[in-house]
Amino acid sequence: MFLKKDRRPNGRLYLSIVEGYRDPITKKNKQRKVKTVGFLDELEKEYEDPISYFSNLAKEMTEEAKKKISSLDFSFSPNETIPSSTVLRKNLGFAVLSYFYHELGIDNFFINRQRNLNIKYSLNNIFQMLVYSRILHPSSRKNSYENMDRYFLDFNFKISDVYRSLDYFYKYKNDLLLHIHEMVRMNYGRDTSQVYYDVTNYYFEIKDADDFRKTGVSKEHRTTPIVQMGLLMDNSGLPIAYKLFKGNTNDSTTLIPALHELKDKYNLGRVIVVADRGINTGENIAYNIINKNGYIYSQTVKDGSKEVKNYVLSNDGYQVSSDGFKIKSRIVTTKIWIENDQGKRVQVEIDQKQVAFYSPDSCDKKTGEVYEKTPSAHFINEAKIADEEKYDGYYLIVTSELKMSNQDILNAYRGLWKIEETFKITKSELETRPVYVSLKEHIEAYFLTCFVSLLLLRLTEIQSGNKYSTKKLIATMKNISGTYVDKNYYMFDHYDEVAEKLGKVTNINFARRFMTLGEIKKIISDVKK
Repeated sequence: MFLKKDRRPNGRLYLSIVEGYRDPITKKNKQRKVKTVGFLDELEKEYEDPISYFSNLAKEMTEEAKKKISSLDFSFSPNETIPSSTVLRKNLGFAVLSYFYHELGIDNFFINRQRNLNIKYSLNNIFQMLVYSRILHPSSRKNSYENMDRYFLDFNFKISDVYRSLDYFYKYKNDLLLHIHEMVRMNYGRDTSQVYYDVTNYYFEIKDADDFRKTGVSKEHRTTPIVQMGLLMDNSGLPIAYKLFKGNTNDSTTLIPALHELKDKYNLGRVIVVADRGINTGENIAYNIINKNGYIYSQTVKDGSKEVKNYVLSNDGYQVSSDGFKIKSRIVTTKIWIENDQGKRVQVEIDQKQVAFYSPDSCDKKTGEVYEKTPSAHFINEAKIADEEKYDGYYLIVTSELKMSNQDILNAYRGLWKIEETFKITKSELETRPVYVSLKEHIEAYFLTCFVSLLLLRLTEIQSGNKYSTKKLIATMKNISGTYVDKNYYMFDHYDEVAEKLGKVTNINFARRFMTLGEIKKIISDVKK
């Protein structure tokens, strides 16, 4: 096998790996293509010397074809030592992530934009390294760079290139998010009939706040500066986009700018925004109605009006299940507070459907409040406890969808767990906190890599049939690693039900115990097609 170079009519050089063979009918020597490589000018963005790299790959593939024998013999010396600074064990599980990365066309996105840049390092390679490392070995950019040889990848850039690339990632952030959205829509389908919205924050290990990292209400009760993130997720559990806000931004004020920025760009059409009570404000309700969107929000019962409390607690109208669950609804004309064009707070009337339900599994009888009587004495307000216990297990959902069934509204509301779980994944498996970058542009770039990491994980989860947790998927991908043995062979030692499923999804045979480096490289190359 050898590397063939074809000059196309447009002057571009096209590379492919071919092998010679003798036609059994014509008895003439011919060539057949074994592997498509691509245009040289595009490959130069990803490889330092594409011709040398793929020429060597052709030689390796030739040698491996000759070694297709029934058994392998390796010899070892008991006195053999490990060469200094040599990584003998490398990860192949990242190929699953690479499969989805390239299905989304993220590689082409960066390659196309880099054509107009005067830089020698590959933005695509750096972005891949940061994303794969964030999922499989979350750590700092420096640590990810220093350990990138733990993967079967041939990346060639410096740590200074990694830092410089962040400015470009920030520059292309919005374009990349839109590109990914379109690729998700085309390749997997995107159900935005209902979108879930929630807000969380991420902390920084710094003492003093600045213009962006502000001291705010931390979800983890920390006093260090934070930034807020508003995240939009589709009905399937796939993140759509996100927006960062200053750390002292109130949760309820983030929806309108986030939705306004994304709805037209992403061609979402009419959407029903599903969110918790922190987003349930008059301004957010009015914004959705004016823009012909819908909303499904939770609303506190305990802090509601007397009339709402009486309605929820009254047994009249409830449909009761055998397990004690009960639900009812009504359509009412209610008043909401909004700010008019003159900046004044005024009340307006709207029609709204209210769905009340009781779930015995959600009761919490442990609430209580301690009031201070004197600096050294406390007492329990038993009357207040008794009053609050009346509302245990009761919930209220308010919505603009007057014709939607109670069950559909309830199902939509219950879907909020998906976005709550998504935030948990970013903070646990992806270890996005604390954040160590300081410039706003670099903070945006950092969260862009985290967002893409999250999306790849969710795609892996969904395409695997939602059978395995992200934690289990990550563990399996980390374990799909090979140790160098001898004669260019690597030995793999992990295969389970999850690895089998991931292999079926990506068309990779992870069951093989021994593979040559050339075969491994071919797997990595094939998932990019």
